[in-house]
Amino acid sequence: MVEFGMAQKAPLAKLSPEEYLALERSSEVKHEYAGGEVFAMSGGTREHSLIAANVVGELRSSLRALPCEAHASDLRIKNVTTGRYVYPDASVVCGQPLFEDEHRDTLLNPTAVFEVLSDSSESYDRGGKFALYRGIPSIADYVLLSQKQVEIEHFRRQPDGTWLLRVLGPGERLLIASIGCDLTVDELYLKVFARPTSG
Repeated sequence: MVEFGMAQKAPLAKLSPEEYLALERSSEVKHEYAGGEVFAMSGGTREHSLIAANVVGELRSSLRALPCEAHASDLRIKNVTTGRYVYPDASVVCGQPLFEDEHRDTLLNPTAVFEVLSDSSESYDRGGKFALYRGIPSIADYVLLSQKQVEIEHFRRQPDGTWLLRVLGPGERLLIASIGCDLTVDELYLKVFARPTSG
């Protein structure tokens, strides 16, 4: 199969969800799915990879004694209403995780999702992907992390269904009440913008 960049359609006929899952479970390349169309995921930069790894690492440490699980980008999420499948850079589920089937590779009830922004995906992460996440009732928090500077955008679902945005920078703390986490912004960006030392 030919690989394409983020949000670029693979040259396939429209697939049913069952056909997509069968393809995905046998593929070495991750694809998102919307309306019968399959979109290949592109690789990331050093900065993207480090931030995503830092997020998962900090979440794992913070959630150690809590009834929540932190997951990296391999765990797929489905919006049941729209039938769309996506891969966040990181996600957390609290309580009993619900899966689409016995394969346990498609989560239906995440509590918080995290995306590291990149040039190829930023408009999608802010637009269509955020709309998809807003349509999943269990999601209480959506976190966007810039890979160009130390900046985090934290969207928190309010009781009336609206979303409150808080922008965080160096020295601040990211409090995610839905999962019981209080994370240090600087730790989420550990080593990302450090200059390599000469030997």
